[in-house]
Amino acid sequence: MDIKKQGFTLIELMVTLSVIAILASIAAPNFSEIIQNNRMATQYNELLASLSLARSEAVKRGVSTTVCKSDSGSSCGGNWHGGWVAFIDTDRDGVVDNSEEIVRIHSALSSGSSLVFARNRVTYDSDGLATGFTGTFTLCDQRGDSNSKGLVVSNTGRVRQAIDTDNLASCS
Repeated sequence: MDIKKQGFTLIELMVTLSVIAILASIAAPNFSEIIQNNRMATQYNELLASLSLARSEAVKRGVSTTVCKSDSGSSCGGNWHGGWVAFIDTDRDGVVDNSEEIVRIHSALSSGSSLVFARNRVTYDSDGLATGFTGTFTLCDQRGDSNSKGLVVSNTGRVRQAIDTDNLASCS
């Protein structure tokens, strides 16, 4: 009774591992780009959600609501990429007072990301308008201007994605 043993030879195993290594080295840079794009989209959506929440709360509660840059998460100040806070701004002064409720806190953006906006805050009136607080947020990562994203705030309070004709700030 002649039984043949089946299996892989060492050469077949080495060739298979070589092919897998080559395919992995081709896919790795593309995977890194996907991760960066997803991180950028997440940060963009978090800012959009905070602005939308502030506008919604202003209309729902019938009182002004503000989103301001905040490094501390409890008061306004610092840089936009250091984080932001949305709060019920009953006196419309753009300052978090002890009696004012914070509705959302966002911590600092991930390392290598920056967020630029010409104003220190966006305040929504009880009718949802952001009169006097128009501008464009520019979100960047380490890839620079070519991959930046913009978010435009209008006087009507509407927030939309920036297009090519909107002037985004430089990432440098």
